[in-house]
Amino acid sequence: MQDRPGGDGFDVVLVAEPAFVTEADEAIALAGGRLLATIGWDDAGAVADASPGQPVLVVEAEGVSDDVLAAGLPLVRELAEARGLHVVAVLGRAQIDLVAEALMGPGAQLLCEPSLAERVAAIAVAGQASGETMLADGWREGEAERLKKLNEEVARIAEVLARLAKRGEGGGGDEVGDRHLSFGFAPPATEVDPAAIRQTIRGRRMRDGFFGENLFEDPAWDMLLDLYASYLEGGRVSVSSLCIAAAVAPTTALRWIGKMTELHLFERQPDPADRRRAFMALSPRAVKAMGGYVAATRRAGVPIA
Repeated sequence: MQDRPGGDGFDVVLVAEPAFVTEADEAIALAGGRLLATIGWDDAGAVADASPGQPVLVVEAEGVSDDVLAAGLPLVRELAEARGLHVVAVLGRAQIDLVAEALMGPGAQLLCEPSLAERVAAIAVAGQASGETMLADGWREGEAERLKKLNEEVARIAEVLARLAKRGEGGGGDEVGDRHLSFGFAPPATEVDPAAIRQTIRGRRMRDGFFGENLFEDPAWDMLLDLYASYLEGGRVSVSSLCIAAAVAPTTALRWIGKMTELHLFERQPDPADRRRAFMALSPRAVKAMGGYVAATRRAGVPIA
């Protein structure tokens, strides 16, 4: 462990291998952070002693073996949960499942192979959330606005799904007739064919070949479709696979997965064969809403969008 005096901003404790310290140092400084200590992964047990007060924990997982991460990440999680600390974790694509299982949740930002700007923004947001940030107004306002828009969009989707589920139940009525008063929202009369959902997903991806990959970004809906198809097929979806289904940058996908989980649309299910990995699934509420949506498209005679 190396103690490091810093500037006048919020406190940060860094967990990283030596080869990855320089880039993390730069991001912390640009975000306005004050680095209290740098801890190697072999000494991860010392993170609690090096973290007085309410520091932001910056975790650099890239270049670290799975076995070392499996031993060290739970220590970071336990400290963060016990003291309400914010965590910024940087990881590689191959580490998504392992790191997500250990750290994904409120107060944690997972960055997959991020740019320097993404690192700075995430650390700055964590520092601001800790109540001690000295970040320049430009960084703070830009990131706050982006997160505000994300939260509003996720909340809108959750509200629509909740409304669909409620209408699928006839607005709470007990009589069968009540369930058909609202056009198109009756529960499915027949089983949904998962192949139809997969065909919809393929059609959505075909658009990218003609218009580019960034024009039609809609990660929340893409992930809902993928998880619903897997639910119908009786399959399971890892976090890394769901990131691919989102068809956006992994960091963006991880952020959406976290938000959808917080809103109880997604659920994490542990892998019984590997405690270091978790699967993602739709919550019962989301399953009911997706079924209601498919029923609505059938009754209206329109394709699943």
